[in-house]
Amino acid sequence: MTEATRTDQEDPGSDARISPVRVAVTQFDPQVGVDNREGNISRGLELASRAADDGADLVVLPELASTGYSFRGRAEAYAHAEEVPGGETIATWAAFAKERNVHLAGGLVERDGMRLYDTAVLVGPDGYIGRYRKTHLWNQEKLWFTPGDEGYPVFETAIGRIGLMVCWDVWFPEVPRLLAQQGADIICSVNNWVWTPPPLFDASGKCMATYLTMTAAHVNNVFIAAADRIGTERGAKFLGCSVIAGTNGWPIGEVAGPEEETILTADIDLVSARSAPIWNDLNDLLRDRRTDVYDGMLGYRLGSALPR
Repeated sequence: MTEATRTDQEDPGSDARISPVRVAVTQFDPQVGVDNREGNISRGLELASRAADDGADLVVLPELASTGYSFRGRAEAYAHAEEVPGGETIATWAAFAKERNVHLAGGLVERDGMRLYDTAVLVGPDGYIGRYRKTHLWNQEKLWFTPGDEGYPVFETAIGRIGLMVCWDVWFPEVPRLLAQQGADIICSVNNWVWTPPPLFDASGKCMATYLTMTAAHVNNVFIAAADRIGTERGAKFLGCSVIAGTNGWPIGEVAGPEEETILTADIDLVSARSAPIWNDLNDLLRDRRTDVYDGMLGYRLGSALPR
């Protein structure tokens, strides 16, 4: 395992950071199977503990970090599911967050009645904070999960405003834009990046999801901490390439490789995201949006009435 620590000083000429936060993303290999859940949770928290030992205030785990990903059918997915916030995984994550005085985001299978959701949750030193149910489902996820319909919440915390998104969401620019529009300082992106049209990696070793994450950070001037998984599970190969992107879009430090179990960390001034959209005296990214011109052209209202 490799561990990388990098520093992002939004204003290199000043040490007056208002909200200094050390962010960590973990990249590991959770495996599907009810018998593996305890080991998945344990391994994720071992890495989170190393990050906390290194001073992390916010730790991000991958999508479905407690269960693995490649279910054979809805019944198997249902067997892995638990209630939010009443399930065992959240209780374990919340106890860790309280003990180590950190915030932690991660993914699990949520059960709500007979419905299943691919859910990201956020816990902190005071316990459960909130959830986000994945709204854009990839491939066979549509056969067992219900797409989320609760919107894109941003959570106020002691360290700043935190938004959540899951994997395939980053291909839809509306998601990070809506989170940024609601004032998110950082987006925790929990992922199981599994496949895109080839080539999977460019010459630098980055996958397309890395570039999409960087682009989303840049065009919204928001930090994004993206944790992906690695390994192979029932024939599915996962891409790794976890990244922490600054408000300018560039990676803070290195991008993780496709196969290494690792922790990436970055020191940032979290609330600097609030002034990042102001590029100069005349350009403010959010105010420059021409919603009067293109909102009516996007067709969202018309599209919502069409059959799917």
